[in-house]
Amino acid sequence: MAISSPATVLCRLDDIPDGEAIEVNAVVNGEDESLVVWRRDTEARAYLNICPHAGRRLDWAPGKFLVKDGVLVCAAHGASFAAATGECTAGPCRGDRLRSVPVAVADGQVVLP
Repeated sequence: MAISSPATVLCRLDDIPDGEAIEVNAVVNGEDESLVVWRRDTEARAYLNICPHAGRRLDWAPGKFLVKDGVLVCAAHGASFAAATGECTAGPCRGDRLRSVPVAVADGQVVLP
């Protein structure tokens, strides 16, 4: 019989204003990582807080992200990412994508399954 480990709670969905993103820290694959968690309605997406262009953080200040109309913009070089997919749609890493981290929304909480 397989024993499943409990999900790790990252934040409450209500902690994220709809259409915006927050930073959370979590252990992913055994490493402590900074994550960008973006919310749209009752869904959430999470990505490593690393721009694929130069390996720098995406936030313009700790935990503060430039997000408008579903586009997440890297503060360092202006790369634009579709927040729903992580795909770079404009800027120096066009065609690349953010590294996604699988999350789920359960009972109003964003969790790592």
